[in-house]
Amino acid sequence: MTTKLKYISGACVLLAVASSAFASSHREAPFIAGNPKVDATDLYMFRSYETGRQDFVTILANYQPFQDPQGGPNFYMFDPSALYEIHVDNVGDAVEHLTFQFRFKNTSKATALTVGGKAVKIPLINSGVISGVNPAALNVRETFTIDVVRGGRRATGGSKVTNASGGATVFDKPVDNIGDKAFGGATGYATYANQHIYNVNIPGCATPGRVFVGQRKESFYIAVGKIFDLFNLNPLGPEVGGNNNDLEGKNISTLAMEVPITCLAPGTEKVIGAFTTASLRQGRLLNGSPRDRDDVARHGGAWTQVSRLGMPLVNEVVIGIDDKDKFNASKPKNDGTNFADYVTNPVLPALIESLFPSAKAPTNFPRTDLVTVFLKGIKGVNQPANVVASEMLRLNTATPVVAAASQNPLGVAAGDLAGFPNGRRPADDVVDLSIRVAMGALCVLTGSTDTLQVGCKPADAPAGGLALTDGVRKTAANYGVTFPYLTTPLPGNFNPAAAAGTTYP
Repeated sequence: MTTKLKYISGACVLLAVASSAFASSHREAPFIAGNPKVDATDLYMFRSYETGRQDFVTILANYQPFQDPQGGPNFYMFDPSALYEIHVDNVGDAVEHLTFQFRFKNTSKATALTVGGKAVKIPLINSGVISGVNPAALNVRETFTIDVVRGGRRATGGSKVTNASGGATVFDKPVDNIGDKAFGGATGYATYANQHIYNVNIPGCATPGRVFVGQRKESFYIAVGKIFDLFNLNPLGPEVGGNNNDLEGKNISTLAMEVPITCLAPGTEKVIGAFTTASLRQGRLLNGSPRDRDDVARHGGAWTQVSRLGMPLVNEVVIGIDDKDKFNASKPKNDGTNFADYVTNPVLPALIESLFPSAKAPTNFPRTDLVTVFLKGIKGVNQPANVVASEMLRLNTATPVVAAASQNPLGVAAGDLAGFPNGRRPADDVVDLSIRVAMGALCVLTGSTDTLQVGCKPADAPAGGLALTDGVRKTAANYGVTFPYLTTPLPGNFNPAAAAGTTYP
């Protein structure tokens, strides 16, 4: 085998060993794989680039992975027995200081049809064409509330987010995209869903924000099929168009908020950190003879965190397989105690080198470059002044907005300081970037004088300059340019065979 081929093979092993990462945080841990309703898949946070909204930050938390558009008859509702949260640390001390709590409720409105003289409830979620908010044709009404908690998430009671129009505290969630006929045509769902974008008053914030909760087209992109087919791709091949995005035919469920910067970062510290969690009650008692949809189980006990997500790919690429559920249950403030060795002495690069000696792993130990990316933020870019090492997605709210047409999917590495890892926008290519960082890309970027102050230099990372890729890339043009940015979900009548190889905006 030539040196070049050995290098390519080594890169393939990188992809192979990290294969559990290549669905961002979809099904990333044993317990959460069996509980998709509370499986956080992706977190995005960026200064809003919608025209006139540059003084706001958009936060998108995606849940429920691998949704087939044809997923009826119940489709993909949020779990009414769960607590979904978005946490913000605006001090840098690894503790949340602002939490948005989402709770859901499903109410049956089942329509009965007279059949042979008897009124019998229909088995479908809708009984006709759906339009407007909470129409009569919709047989299950899904609603949600949002509480704002300041300080520790369980320290105090929350205050209700209210509709800026009328003051209501209960919001309707649009039903999933059942199909074109259910919404009166191919464009009907977009019109219907947009009626569920709410202007909201957030307690403690002088300026109203916006909220949308509902199904979207899957925003993450990856050539996952070829990776699982014995890694049948060329990791040194074309970065754009080398492979198909295998998630093009999937949908996702999104919690979307747009919050004023002055509310998220009210003090002198302009770098904020965020992570999303989902929690369930400690106890569950199943009913063997349920009377209706609300009588299947009883839940009790303290809230128990079962899902956690900040930076993409951490639980997949960095955390060892036996600690993945532990990570999902943990809090950022304990990361230094629980998971430091996975970051400072990562297994992945060492395993690559042991199997393919030509693919040299970085030699700087401890891996301070990974500590910088995953636990602190890059100094001068998105590192808080008094940061406590902890894993979360960090955004410098003072970084100027970059319009959609000028965004570079490689973010900071390509000179676009408003992109990943300074927050994360929908089009940022976190797969390629995470692979490269694991092999020492930051060491190469530092130059001989360590300009990024990450504790390593080019000589420490022989493979750090390789343009490793899965061959899939999108741009901001594949997403919306207005809130909530993620695009209309694929309809239930979507034909995967006819659409094979097609990229949908």
